[in-house]
Amino acid sequence: MALILNLETSTPVCSVALARDGQTIDLVETSEKMSHASSLAVFIHDILSRNNIEPHQLDAIAVSEGPGSYTGLRIGVSTAKGIAFGTNKPLIAVPTLLSMANGYLQSRKIDPSTWLVPMLDARRMEVYTSLINTNLQVKQATNAKVIDSTSFADTLDQAPHLFFGDGAEKCASTLTHPNAFFDIHYQISARDMGSLAEQAYQQGQFADTAYFEPFYLKEYVAVIAKNKVL
Repeated sequence: MALILNLETSTPVCSVALARDGQTIDLVETSEKMSHASSLAVFIHDILSRNNIEPHQLDAIAVSEGPGSYTGLRIGVSTAKGIAFGTNKPLIAVPTLLSMANGYLQSRKIDPSTWLVPMLDARRMEVYTSLINTNLQVKQATNAKVIDSTSFADTLDQAPHLFFGDGAEKCASTLTHPNAFFDIHYQISARDMGSLAEQAYQQGQFADTAYFEPFYLKEYVAVIAKNKVL
């Protein structure tokens, strides 16, 4: 039984949820792009204040560990680590794609034979993805995949695949297998983390607050503007 603050910053969505015993009791989020630096601390303050909770009353702080946006993950993880250090509370790292699958299963009725394919946009025709069944068992580990007409050919014959997340739209016109289904309207949220963070808390699965780093999956590559004005 725990009171956990959940932070989701792996995509353009900046989301903060407060969960008690794995159930979300309050949520604040925005889809405004590049808002993490300005909004995250404000959202945390607001959600704790309106629930009359001081940071030291939390049992743990959970953060979406990635993959996803390099900048978003850095902001989320550094904020979570700061709160964990300041309150001497444990830090919980929740795999982003597993959190997405968890939220999808909680909000929709899914045939048990279906494999969930959460997708995060990784620019161009590349996505971060995984294969997860309806028991939240990972069938294929998180990976970066370039999408073409042959993608998932080895698994689509085995079971229906439901592609969702902000990377799924780029696949909808490319993957034409009869077992490929798409939901391009799903939005990631910190509410999806609650039950996973609670399970980790009960099992004592905590990240090392001092040394934990986000799961970037790929190295960060800085882009230098060609038309730089001096």
